Amino acid sequence: MSDSEDDEIPETKLKLIVVGDGACGKTSIITRYTQEQFGKQYDQTVGIDFFMQRLTLPGDRNVTLQVWDIGGQTLGGSMLDKYVYGAQGVLFVYDITNYQSFENIDDWLAAVKQVTKDKPCHYALVGNKGDLEHMRSIEKSKHDLYAHDHNMSSHFVCAKTGDSVSLAFKRIAADILKIKLSKAEQDGTHKVVTAVLENSHRPKPTPQMRKRKTKSSVCSVQ
Repeated sequence: MSDSEDDEIPETKLKLIVVGDGACGKTSIITRYTQEQFGKQYDQTVGIDFFMQRLTLPGDRNVTLQVWDIGGQTLGGSMLDKYVYGAQGVLFVYDITNYQSFENIDDWLAAVKQVTKDKPCHYALVGNKGDLEHMRSIEKSKHDLYAHDHNMSSHFVCAKTGDSVSLAFKRIAADILKIKLSKAEQDGTHKVVTAVLENSHRPKPTPQMRKRKTKSSVCSVQ
């Protein structure tokens, strides 16, 4: 084996499951993160969609995220446990304007715990649709208390604008791998997302922007 092969840093793979009620924005969050796109029309995810995205964490830690988009109708179904099995992280997503979607996190959490109870798994509570702050029906304090009581990391994002989406995934990956992100690194991630949004309506992205995009791998299971 050559010295270059000895020095090569292996790539870590993490399986992340995204669950929550239908129409709370799970698919929009994932496509915003992996493809820098936002679809205005709602299309229900049937079964599961599969995406991949690569990122680099401090210490030149290369990570590939396998992001599983779980359809809202799978709660209580026979396939949910198979989708969740082997996950290192689970994102519990709700719509901050829909109180029922927040209340139903209890059911999603109970179902996921049945599969992950004997294995370490990071839980993240994600409030989506931050652009509709004026219509918020779940106070931030209630969100934070729920996350604290259930040992979850806490995140607020907006799939429509991209605000904090990339940062949330980076924080979750870092938490799973026990890698500490500095405040500067977190702020830097946020600024990158904002910069992309400011240029999102221009006719053509710059070559640098194209290079940053990673084509996702998607499969659907009916």
